[in-house]
Amino acid sequence: MPPGGGAIRVLNVAEKPSVAKAVAEILSRGGMQSRAGRSRYNRVFEFNYAIGAQACHMLVTSVTGHLMELDFDDRYRKWYSCDPVDLFHAPVRKAVPQDKQDIKRTLEEEARTCQWLVLWLDCDREGENIAYEVVDICAGANRHLNIYRARFSALIPREIHDAVQHLARPNKLFADAVDARQEIDLRIGASFTRFQTMLLKDAFVLDVSGEERNMVLSYGPCQFPTLGFIVERFWEIQAHEPEEFWTINCSHTSDEGTASFLWIRGHLFDYSSAVVIYEMCVEEPMATVHNVRNQEKLKYPPYPLSTVELQKRASRCCRMSSEHTMKVAEELYQAGFISYPRTETDSFSPNTDLHAIVQEQVEHPVWGTYAQRLLNPEERLWRNPSNGGHDDKAHPPIHPTKFTTGETNWSEDHRKVYELVVRHFLACCSQPAVGAETTVEIDIAGEQFNASGRVVLAKNYLDVYRYDSWGGSLLPTYTVGQQFVPTTLTLDSGVTRPPPLLAEADLLSCMDKAGIGTDATMHEHIKKLLDRCYATKDANSRFSPTNLGEALVMGYDEMGYELWKPYLRSMMEADMKAVSIGTKSKSEVLQGCLQQMEACFRDARENKVKLLDAMGTFFARSNRPINETQPAEVVRRCGLCNASDMLLKRRPTGGFMVGCGGYPLCRNVVWLPGSLAEAAVTQHICPTCVPGPVRKIQFKFNRRDIPPNYDVDHLGCVGGCDDVLKELTELSRFGGHNQTATPARSQSQTQTPSGVRQGTPRQDLHTGFRPTGQFTNEHTPVMNPQARGQSQNTSGVRQGAPPPRQDLHTGFRTGRQFANEQTPGVNPQGFRSTHTQSSRNASDARQVLCTTCGEACISRTANTEANRGRKFYKCQNSCGFFAWEDELENVVPRGRGRGGRGSSSRASASASAGRRGGGRGRRGRGRNNDGDGMTFVSATGDTVHGCCFTCGDPSHFANVCPNRGR
Repeated sequence: MPPGGGAIRVLNVAEKPSVAKAVAEILSRGGMQSRAGRSRYNRVFEFNYAIGAQACHMLVTSVTGHLMELDFDDRYRKWYSCDPVDLFHAPVRKAVPQDKQDIKRTLEEEARTCQWLVLWLDCDREGENIAYEVVDICAGANRHLNIYRARFSALIPREIHDAVQHLARPNKLFADAVDARQEIDLRIGASFTRFQTMLLKDAFVLDVSGEERNMVLSYGPCQFPTLGFIVERFWEIQAHEPEEFWTINCSHTSDEGTASFLWIRGHLFDYSSAVVIYEMCVEEPMATVHNVRNQEKLKYPPYPLSTVELQKRASRCCRMSSEHTMKVAEELYQAGFISYPRTETDSFSPNTDLHAIVQEQVEHPVWGTYAQRLLNPEERLWRNPSNGGHDDKAHPPIHPTKFTTGETNWSEDHRKVYELVVRHFLACCSQPAVGAETTVEIDIAGEQFNASGRVVLAKNYLDVYRYDSWGGSLLPTYTVGQQFVPTTLTLDSGVTRPPPLLAEADLLSCMDKAGIGTDATMHEHIKKLLDRCYATKDANSRFSPTNLGEALVMGYDEMGYELWKPYLRSMMEADMKAVSIGTKSKSEVLQGCLQQMEACFRDARENKVKLLDAMGTFFARSNRPINETQPAEVVRRCGLCNASDMLLKRRPTGGFMVGCGGYPLCRNVVWLPGSLAEAAVTQHICPTCVPGPVRKIQFKFNRRDIPPNYDVDHLGCVGGCDDVLKELTELSRFGGHNQTATPARSQSQTQTPSGVRQGTPRQDLHTGFRPTGQFTNEHTPVMNPQARGQSQNTSGVRQGAPPPRQDLHTGFRTGRQFANEQTPGVNPQGFRSTHTQSSRNASDARQVLCTTCGEACISRTANTEANRGRKFYKCQNSCGFFAWEDELENVVPRGRGRGGRGSSSRASASASAGRRGGGRGRRGRGRNNDGDGMTFVSATGDTVHGCCFTCGDPSHFANVCPNRGR
């Protein structure tokens, strides 16, 4: 349709296709043309119209709710891409998702040819935010657009024509408030959800949804306080202890009827006291009327209908869930039968023509007669609606906008909701019900009793509002001073009862009072609890928590943080409102809320054991691979791909690794020692390694898998600066991914007079130490036991103790090289050596002195599972001295050559050979024995002959002799 002469092109954008069609039909009076847009669901309607004196060619199209989504940058979207705490500061961006690109293209194409943009989005904060999303797209295509806002509350001709003739400007403050809420909810929800899910989902057998492996343990700033209300009431019920009480009941029957009198004390918990008082009344049963009060009582109609009240009353009166109520109400609104259903306003504007709305209902076969009475001045039934005190400045209270006796495509729930809206509107425009209430007070033996009765004189609004009742009983006539003997006087017992489970209407009231969510989102938070299996709802619309929901609340409660309480979210909602009215800026609110919640998150993670303990109260531990039960923690940025973070993870075998989160695109990995029992990333930053930051890791090693001179707990760095971690990694490489060994620098050792070794001889531990069970197929490298014939330490030492420095080049044998190679003389129960009797006698003759008191120590043999048969020395006094026999240094000089160090080294090597080979070695096979009876293998597995020509030690060659050059 070509525009008329001098007409401007106006692009009108509604929030939904149905609204766009309704607006176009009303403004064009049916004379519109329709064509397809880029999106097949969002058509474009064209017609001519005049806004004031300006001729316009109108183009009306729509979006489908939010056009854009707020999300993290790509590198933070994957669950294991970063530490969840980083999400509090990770970059976010708002963009059009792929499934709405067609709508975006339609807006861009139409905006290029238009001069005006009129926004017909819903007139609340959320609608204003969507409006600015549309503005961003359209203004990007045509920066000369003149932008206007149409404000309406119902899809009826009167409202629509009025809105287009009184265009306003969009409200940026409303949009900012929604932007702030979206970012806060995204950051808090994503960080806590990842933390909870990665920590708990695979650690326990949950099986609550049928799809356990895809289960998400979500956390929402509104969702969790809502769950808190349910759990708190449930705990009140569980904590309730029934207590028996006693009360006195009295009744009197006359010709006019029966009156039941209640004891003014209510009840007593002390049986003896109740019996004494009851016996007094029985002995003097004459009742005297002390007071008779007759007064008029009014029962007022409800306030105009807001969203929360609609949900509460639909739950109580129609047995409909809040989520379903809002769905039906939205459909009725889009069809033009009721006003906008998302409003906080509960008072009508003085400019609203209430009589016209009532006039539309006079033809209804059910409540039409009451509507006629309401408009008849002689009935004196009309009363202007009360002011509920809430006005969101966007929409009026919910009211009917079009008469109908019911549509053919309506369900029963559509009829119920429409009827509720109409009856509620008629009721709030009516006079209150009038009743006469009588109260009679009597005295029996000094005890006070009373009875009340009510008679309804004029029902008024109760005639149409069938959801309220106001009954009562009619009392006989009594006069002051009258005396009578009660017909019955009994002492009855009862038991205190716990409060009931929260009904949906009560839950909505709790949320409304605490400021949890908005009127338009409360039902969504309740539905989310049911979807996540945190709570269940019974046939009476009452909620109880599931084990999962209760465990989560219990865990956070044990931490001492009230994350499940409404206070934090209530303050956030107050901040959002402050942004919407301009008293606080968006950035100020974001900074304050996120700082507070980040501190809560860090504390919660430090106390995660309490969350695990709470879950363990309700669920059994799973037997899934350990790596699935531990969340990945960020160590540093990946230096290989520079796109993802290096994450600390557990492998299916139980070992630890630091791997790139971009796997499989990036396969950068650091294998950690197999002797690790636990590992956790800390907040300590390594001052040496670059590029940083590189977070240090708190390691905990298995004591049995590392040499005794290493600490079990170690705060280390994987950036390359940590020598201790390097050494322990080398020790584990026999069964690891890299079979190369790196010789260490030699260090001197000292010893005490008692023979106890001092110092930290880590240089000996790169290749000689082998933790129990790490040889492939449990085979052990062996040295010729004839080396023990030299002077040596004959103490009983454990198989696998570290050899001296000289063994590095020729005594090393990898785990893979010993695979499938049988080794005689090896004790499979811990790799302990088999010694000759002479060796044991020499050991028993040794004297070891306590380093504290100087007294001789006594020798004992261990009987624990890990060290059975292993000998040790302990002080006879209470000094606490303790030393394993196989860890005492051999001080017997031997050998030839120019230096004593070579002799000592040779003795240590001989002792090492005894430890490795036991009583039977390779010599029994008659293979490759040198002059000293010693056989060695190189790192490649080849046999090596000879000895050092510098010092004579057969355990090394001259090129690596420590005495070389002396």
